[in-house]
Amino acid sequence: MLEELRRIDLNLLLTLHALLLERHVTRASVRLHKSQPAVSHALAQLRAHFDDQLLIRRDGKMVLTARAQGLLAPLEQALRHLNDLIGASDFDPGKSQARFRLSLSDYATRRILPRLVRHVRSVAPGVDLAVSQASRESMMAQLADGELDVALGIFPEYPEGIHVQGLFPEHFVSLADEKALPECGRLTLEEWLERPHVMLALRPDANDEIERVLASMGLRRRIAVALPHWSAAIELIAGTDLILTVASWAARGLDNYPTLRTFDAPLDLPVLSYQQAWHTRKDADPANRWIRQAILDCSKDT
Repeated sequence: MLEELRRIDLNLLLTLHALLLERHVTRASVRLHKSQPAVSHALAQLRAHFDDQLLIRRDGKMVLTARAQGLLAPLEQALRHLNDLIGASDFDPGKSQARFRLSLSDYATRRILPRLVRHVRSVAPGVDLAVSQASRESMMAQLADGELDVALGIFPEYPEGIHVQGLFPEHFVSLADEKALPECGRLTLEEWLERPHVMLALRPDANDEIERVLASMGLRRRIAVALPHWSAAIELIAGTDLILTVASWAARGLDNYPTLRTFDAPLDLPVLSYQQAWHTRKDADPANRWIRQAILDCSKDT
């Protein structure tokens, strides 16, 4: 075993890990904070060491060879064990220069991120946050690939290797312009279904919690507008006959829209648990545990 280790620079293993995750020399160089020629040279060394191309071009993109695919899991395990062996046992936020990669929806960006940023700037001024937005499926894939540290959302189903923690409960309300509502301020189920609806989703064909409830009842609603931005969705229903059904917190603070009214949707929609998710390999990592606790603390009483 020691003879094999002497044959390779351990720094090359970090480069190999980045290449296997990114499947792209330039992106790997950005991840490693190295020049592209340096990563290209390292790839040539790795190809010689493993006697395999590792990355090959197919259909206009770079893909992993079978050997490279087989290397990823044991390499991640080995690097994790090495990090535990030589790394600090604790995380000092005041001295850290860590960079956490988070995926948040538009809703969570408004509800949680401002408080989280203020907390990080106060106790960990050297820590950076990189925030992206993705579908649930993409979040799970990015956590598995090591592209994300923590994802926030609603995860009724998640693959093996992903840990999930509840942050706070949330329920749905419907929202409409007062001119589109009867005097009683609410709609029957039949009236609700007859109206055109706005759906918040990253993909227009998404099957969200509302769609699943309707499907279980053998019902459908007409989606007149599908978009991923809840703040824009609230603005565009003013003065129209559109119905928007969203998480209740998203419908707070409607002072700028005096004609909008909230009401209970005329069907039994579930109370949801808004959650944070991370990969099992990050479970005991002190830095990841710190940012997860910070997210949990900043989610209270929001």
